[in-house]
Amino acid sequence: MIPKVSHVDSTQSHYLAFLNALKKTRFVGDICPDYANRTVLSTDNSVYQILPQGVIYPSSIEDLVALTELAAKPEFQDIVLSARGGGTGTNGQSLTDGIVVDLSKHMNRVLEINTEQRWVRVQTGVVKDQLNAALAPHGLFFAPELSTSNRATIGGMINTDASGQGSCLYGKTRDHVLELTTVLADGSLVRSQALNEESFASACAQDNRSGHIHRLADRIFSEQRSLIEETFPKLNRCLTGYDLAHIRDEAGRFNLNNLLCGSEGTLGFIAEAKLNLLPIPRTSAIVVVKYSDFEASLRDATELMACGPTSIETIDSKVLNLAMDDFIWHQVEQFFEGEAQEQVQGVNFVEYTADSEAELTAKMAVLKDKLGVPASASRLGYVVAMGSSSVKKIWDMRKRAVGLLGNVKGEARPIPFVEDTAVPPENLADFIMEFRAVLDRYHLTYGMFGHVDAGVLHVRPALDMKDPVQEKYAWEISDQVAELTQKYHGLLWGEHGKGVRSEYAPAFFGELYPQLQRIKAAFDPYNQLNPGKIATPASDTVLLKVAEVTTRGELDRTIPVKTWTAFDTAVYCNGNGACHNWNVNDPMCPSWKATRLRTHTPKGRASLIREWLRLIHKEDISVEACLEESIERSTWVGALRSLPSRMANSVNYKKGDYDFSHEIYQSMAGCLACKSCTGQCPIKVDVPEFRSKFLALYHTRYLRPLKDYLVANLERLLPLAANAPSVYNAVNGFSGVQYLLKHWVGFVDGPNLSTTQLRHTDVELADINKLKTMSAEDIERSVIIVQDAFTSYLEAPLVVELVKTLRLLGFNPLVAPFKSNGKPLHVHGFLQAFKRTATCNAKLLKRYNEMGIALVGVDPSMTLTYRSEYAKYVAQSDLPTVHLIQEWLVEKLALLRTQARQWSVPTDFVLLPHCTEKTNAPSSVNQWQQIFTALGLSLQTQAVGCCGMAGTYGHETRNLANSQTIYDQSWRPVIETATNTEAILATGYSCRCQTKRFSQTEIRHPIQALYRALSS
Repeated sequence: MIPKVSHVDSTQSHYLAFLNALKKTRFVGDICPDYANRTVLSTDNSVYQILPQGVIYPSSIEDLVALTELAAKPEFQDIVLSARGGGTGTNGQSLTDGIVVDLSKHMNRVLEINTEQRWVRVQTGVVKDQLNAALAPHGLFFAPELSTSNRATIGGMINTDASGQGSCLYGKTRDHVLELTTVLADGSLVRSQALNEESFASACAQDNRSGHIHRLADRIFSEQRSLIEETFPKLNRCLTGYDLAHIRDEAGRFNLNNLLCGSEGTLGFIAEAKLNLLPIPRTSAIVVVKYSDFEASLRDATELMACGPTSIETIDSKVLNLAMDDFIWHQVEQFFEGEAQEQVQGVNFVEYTADSEAELTAKMAVLKDKLGVPASASRLGYVVAMGSSSVKKIWDMRKRAVGLLGNVKGEARPIPFVEDTAVPPENLADFIMEFRAVLDRYHLTYGMFGHVDAGVLHVRPALDMKDPVQEKYAWEISDQVAELTQKYHGLLWGEHGKGVRSEYAPAFFGELYPQLQRIKAAFDPYNQLNPGKIATPASDTVLLKVAEVTTRGELDRTIPVKTWTAFDTAVYCNGNGACHNWNVNDPMCPSWKATRLRTHTPKGRASLIREWLRLIHKEDISVEACLEESIERSTWVGALRSLPSRMANSVNYKKGDYDFSHEIYQSMAGCLACKSCTGQCPIKVDVPEFRSKFLALYHTRYLRPLKDYLVANLERLLPLAANAPSVYNAVNGFSGVQYLLKHWVGFVDGPNLSTTQLRHTDVELADINKLKTMSAEDIERSVIIVQDAFTSYLEAPLVVELVKTLRLLGFNPLVAPFKSNGKPLHVHGFLQAFKRTATCNAKLLKRYNEMGIALVGVDPSMTLTYRSEYAKYVAQSDLPTVHLIQEWLVEKLALLRTQARQWSVPTDFVLLPHCTEKTNAPSSVNQWQQIFTALGLSLQTQAVGCCGMAGTYGHETRNLANSQTIYDQSWRPVIETATNTEAILATGYSCRCQTKRFSQTEIRHPIQALYRALSS
């Protein structure tokens, strides 16, 4: 039995007193001292892990004022508060052992857009891509471009003065900030902007903290002007925090925003921002220049800048090769044709933007002329990607490269700890060669990518931070790289902020560092705001040190190797936060989009599992032994034998017996098991897999809800019920039965059976003996449809129409005898039962494979189980190959083209892709389009997220509200605004079920559209 985990690090009594006192104020946001929230927010995208005392989600500026006013009281002046946005920091910027104040959950609204004056006012929890999506209809955009733009918040961008691609033209975040609304540590409010002398004098005259800050900053600037001029480097990326060099702008106006931008929450809570906007360029292009030598790509980039591009980005061969193995590659491979993969060691992406094709062509002509004259043998050639669509595909690949570096094989993985250096662009190649020499001395591999136009290259050495020796290497390399950047007149902090690496600030700023301390003291005299970063308020307080902050590897190494290997995708999560994607029309993690709880994300769930494994090991309990026990208890005898203890434990839980496992269970229970994380996460974090193992273990101690047994046995129950479908449907529709199912079993809106079942139709079963007598020609034109319980018993007409469609196309379709697939068993953690079911089914299907007949599945989720879950539980020799319908049909395009003609039915269709299908079989959508095109039909795709059903998730009572929320976010607007729902198609049974359930609209499978056309 898995042990109770109650020995968590409880919140300190002083912090609990503060949080309880906060509840009694006018604060109305969320106050979370629970261990799950604290654990999930103990990491970011850095190597560090610091457990906070609590997490607070303010809902407004008024909440921030209430929070800081309370913290300013004498009894709470040692309370530490740290602002957090998207959590994408690579240097531990928002990590704290105090209280995390997360502004992203509630304070995420675009407040006002002024198109005439080209500015926008936002709450700082707004995500960068969210903002640009709101601005796009007005032809405007917020310029600073980040690789994490789909989850990075405006507040995080301001606090790190973020830049990214295109910064040589567009500048940094600071260059686009017009006004900021900041809550100071004493609860006072400052609205800052560029001030003329009259306004500045008025600000200085105030007898409050704001007035003191204005007076002090001006005095420091006046007294230290020559030292500031000497110390602050002349770089596009002069990311310093407390930027005294720009406290007065070119017009001589005083601007407090230039202290606040880059301050990483150490000076106040930036709650709202007014930002200037730019018109979206009407057209763009990227010239992809390929090199046989990475050093040559760096040196050539400096020369190419003279051709006037918008930006130049680079990636090395390691990043490029990782992209080639990822689903993103099929979008961009056309731009990399020509050279052998092993030849290309570096790539420069040279971007041009313009307001007309003529202007774009003229700009690019200069570059093409230069590329036409070989600079060296290292330049292999170039390809031009024209148009915004092509440009977006390339930048999407470049953005994804950041996360892909964490998905290499082995325990040593490229990690960010010295990645953010900035040097003058003309020094970059020499700097990087010495940088590489440092890494080569440690015999490390590494990936490189970045903004060569700005002299910023992100270097991620591969280390296993679970190994104490390799962790020591990290700090030695960090010191050497810090010295190297000074040698080349650069900075250690190019664009991702200082965070824990603020340790090097005194050395970089020298005599000026005490002035930074004076600024910190003016804003935050008691050192409560994100202490240990940027600067301390006095000499008796110290900055954090890179080698003294707890790392994730340090904690992970306490988990036995066998244990974390069983949950490896959780341990390998590097915190890149791709699962925090804001876009509801993107399939990644619908439970996050519905709840806005980071405990309901792949990253959050991975963090919880890692911590749970660590705590269990402290009890000297073998997780492997518990897994074996869970297998035994999956039998009826084992389940009955353990029933008394599980009942007793469940009763104690209801009485308030604490177990951290319950917090993890709540997180796992909210997962839809849609597998979008597995397909879209750069690290391939497979939540459904480690979730199923957790559930198997959890239920060795606690009772299962009745709905688990119902769902797990659906594949057995539906064939039995199909013997009398009308009786079943009548009982299913009875209000008393629905009430019992909803309130006792936990299951709602169970669908009806098809009134006509397959056995009453003319479909032909695949008989092994008969197949043995078939000729080679008959086998070639035959295909076997692998049944699944949902389409065969709940949508039998679809299977019939699939058979008829294939016959009309000239094939010989057969239907395999029904056998349980086992997917519901896996989803709910009945692992031994799943293994038995999968092994039995696989052996039958493998026999068909061996006869040379193709197998196709109807439902994407059930079909993809054969290549994912089966691969983990079935012997490799028994694994069958089961295609998605379109994967098989796309190989028959020549035959399909012979069927094309003038159709007497509508020919324009819109496909709403299934989330598991489009993320785990990314070419599947394009394959449907090829099939429709071959037949003379048109198929467009509509970007949608998850429908909210995901198997039986939406039928579980506890998930009903979230299921509807997810459907409302993405699918409902598409379905209910469609002018012709007859044209809307969906491949997933769950999706079609959900539209019928919530929009009372029946949509069809693509096969049904083809059947209608072919039979017309």
